[in-house]
Amino acid sequence: MTASENNTSRLVYSTEKGQNCETCGKSLAKCKCGQRAAASGGDGVVRVQRETKGRKGKGVTLVRGLPLEEEALKKLAQKLKSKCGSGGTVKDGVIEIQGNHRDQLVEVLQKEGYTVKRAGG
Repeated sequence: MTASENNTSRLVYSTEKGQNCETCGKSLAKCKCGQRAAASGGDGVVRVQRETKGRKGKGVTLVRGLPLEEEALKKLAQKLKSKCGSGGTVKDGVIEIQGNHRDQLVEVLQKEGYTVKRAGG
């Protein structure tokens, strides 16, 4: 009797399913159907916080909760990086700016018309 015939078999490891989308079957990195809308799930408040976790003590400023699509996020990130005079990136809908620029980013985002809060310590 094989494992597929034996329903009481407990599968320990399989490479068949892994990191694939349940809808289209493609890998999660290539899946387009599972993209979440950037505007959903938020309370309408943009939060700006400083974080050093996992960066060997180097601080970055995170901007979360922006109701923008990926391309608009990248354009806004470019504008914020130039205002702060530092580098940064966009990861998973969060803008990361190198260094502690919370006050400066709060001012710029408020001028853009967003409701902004400083989060964290």
